[in-house]
Amino acid sequence: MVSANFIRQIEGYGLTTASILYRLPDHPRILQTYIWQEYDMAPRFPVLLKFLDFWRRELDGPLHSVSVAHSRLIKPAEFRMVDGELLFH
Repeated sequence: MVSANFIRQIEGYGLTTASILYRLPDHPRILQTYIWQEYDMAPRFPVLLKFLDFWRRELDGPLHSVSVAHSRLIKPAEFRMVDGELLFH
């Protein structure tokens, strides 16, 4: 069987990591970090935006900032043309 994550990578998804800084509900002057990682499509990041909408709607800690890193794990292969060939006996 083929992994669901592999199929997503073939479809153009890449590994996305978001570092989310948020304020603690009881101590709003203190920032806490949450690391989120999932397969998502750059540059629109629909999966990350859905998660951040959930955060704003359901969680008490207000968001301060979000830093995003993205990498496509499956990339087109690189080929080079060979100009000549040498044969030795």
